[in-house]
Amino acid sequence: MPGIDECLLEAMRLPGARGAALVDWTSGLALGAVGEFPGGDHEAAAAEAAEVARLTSEQRAFTPDGYAGHDGVDGAEGAGGAGLVDPPVEDLIISNRDSYHVLRFVPTSFDSSVFLHVWLGRADGNLALARIRLGEMAGRLVLG
Repeated sequence: MPGIDECLLEAMRLPGARGAALVDWTSGLALGAVGEFPGGDHEAAAAEAAEVARLTSEQRAFTPDGYAGHDGVDGAEGAGGAGLVDPPVEDLIISNRDSYHVLRFVPTSFDSSVFLHVWLGRADGNLALARIRLGEMAGRLVLG
């Protein structure tokens, strides 16, 4: 089971990957980062991505029916495996003229407030492959 560094290096092997980070969306801090980021500052990019993740995860319109939050009630513990808390959202995709940002939420044993952020060049990135591989990486990632 890979740790943060191995996971980020694997993410950088995705076609078109420009940068990758593991971000805590409650604090906005990057727990690890590799590659480049918009504006050249991975901490600023992590804080901005965390704000988007936090706003999305707090909106009932974007969470599954019956999701009650991180208290383990009404489906909050589930498909991630024994003792893992499923995040309210699987992933977010933000696209602009030249790139994609994929934010993949990671099931954890504590509060599921972590996501993988991968920045892909639009010309050579493969969005479908990135979603599949990030899902696999999130499932294998070992935190703590």
